[in-house]
Amino acid sequence: MPARPAPSRRTVLRGAALTPVAGLGLAGCSGGGPGAPATPTAPVDLGAESEIPKGSAKLYRDSGVVVGRAANGTLKAYSTICTHARCPINKLDGTTLICPCHGSEFDATTGKVLRSPATEPLTELRVTAENGRIVAGPGA
Repeated sequence: MPARPAPSRRTVLRGAALTPVAGLGLAGCSGGGPGAPATPTAPVDLGAESEIPKGSAKLYRDSGVVVGRAANGTLKAYSTICTHARCPINKLDGTTLICPCHGSEFDATTGKVLRSPATEPLTELRVTAENGRIVAGPGA
């Protein structure tokens, strides 16, 4: 029986690159799914208020919250679940949240959509600053 030629490096890499992309696309679209909570279920202590200077924002990935501080010092908090396909947003560039699933972008200080496909703003959460600590979530 003749020996089978070994696949080229290009063939192997192309196959490896295409397979995960197809799987990730489907997983990314299902993201959190329609039943995923858009907000924390209880108030969450996020840390020191001093960590967020005026005109900036901070992403709290583990809590699913982003907190922005306006130029006047006012704090606003939002859920980091994208309103387009319910994917968890895990990237903050300056004050812009970027969804990894379809590229929607949101202003972390206002919750407004900056780039589609999302059309609805982020879900706003209650936020307070008590004794120098930021607390966000329902009833915060």
